Amino acid sequence: MQKVGIITQARMSSTRLPGKVLMKINGKTILEYHLDRLQASTYPVYIATTTNAADDVLVDFAQTHGLPYYRGDEQNVLSRYVECAEQNKLDVIVRVTSDCPLLDGALIKNGVETFLQLDNPNCYISNGLEETFPRGFDFEIFSYSALKDAAMHADTVAQKEHVTPYLIQNCSGKTILNNITYKKNASHLRLTLDTQADFDLIEKLIVEYDGDNLNCDELILLLETHPELQKINAHIQQKTTHE
Repeated sequence: MQKVGIITQARMSSTRLPGKVLMKINGKTILEYHLDRLQASTYPVYIATTTNAADDVLVDFAQTHGLPYYRGDEQNVLSRYVECAEQNKLDVIVRVTSDCPLLDGALIKNGVETFLQLDNPNCYISNGLEETFPRGFDFEIFSYSALKDAAMHADTVAQKEHVTPYLIQNCSGKTILNNITYKKNASHLRLTLDTQADFDLIEKLIVEYDGDNLNCDELILLLETHPELQKINAHIQQKTTHE
């Protein structure tokens, strides 16, 4: 039996919106919404944060909520993931980022089931290789052995900072890429948190539309039927990484 775990990366020093994961909506932090949404996956979640003093508050959060956590290098997020996986003896890793408070845990569960059925440690599964889902539903699934190999051989700053480029680029020549696509292209929609405009949209969705209790399909339908909601953060350009 393989041990599956979700590792979510989090830090307080976001350049565009510092402290974003502890911002609150209805008295509940973004990180709490994120973790609650992951419960539908049925897999345990581990918070991978940094050794920076600024992230002590995230450790306090994890301890208060009884969540396992790991502190590692801020810039080498790849090493942070490997070490977190090693500490918790994970065989299969789901990578998500804590700035996605409305991601759909059921999608992740389906992805993991597919990964386990393929039964190949060289497989990599993501819903972002070909972008069809809204930004904010992103996840990646890979084996510990593949991640360890990436950590041993990655030799660029980008490969170390962004965790999975070594796998996605198939630098080892062994990676088998698998993409999960949505039934239509909804990649123009944005439900991640990187700016104040993103927060404004997410807050409106949660407060006025019960968005934290809607699944992926329902959120997409809501945004499509309310173009005024899309406009709130339509002008935001996505950074190449987020944490």
